[in-house]
Amino acid sequence: MKHLITAAALSLALASGALAEGLTHHVAIHVNENDPQVMNIALNNAQNVANYYASKGDEVVIEMVAYGPGLNMFIPGKSPVEDRISAMSLELENLSFSACGNTLAAMQKKAGHDIVLMSEATVTPSGVVRLIELQEQGYAYVKP
Repeated sequence: MKHLITAAALSLALASGALAEGLTHHVAIHVNENDPQVMNIALNNAQNVANYYASKGDEVVIEMVAYGPGLNMFIPGKSPVEDRISAMSLELENLSFSACGNTLAAMQKKAGHDIVLMSEATVTPSGVVRLIELQEQGYAYVKP
């Protein structure tokens, strides 16, 4: 009888996908410093988290949010991590980059011209508000 109950429970678990699928984790990484070391640590964090969860059979969705001086991370020619962002965005399909629209507007006003961001970055109205939204959606918050 125990074997029948165990077999039934196992069949039910497999049918529902409980054993076949890993968990999906969500992480928001915050960058607000124009410091190559901080930017590299943030990218290292993303890579390490992705590697860890992949080794466990889980998925992870990572959004890196930059504002203030950290927005330089996404400006071609200024970013000390431009090549890494391009490579990682191809390697990690669940990694995205959000650029603060408020910071971008302020930088453009000061510069007197449009500032083009890397194609990997998506402009969000406010970096701070985006971090709040992500946390309200259950994202873990990381600040290197």
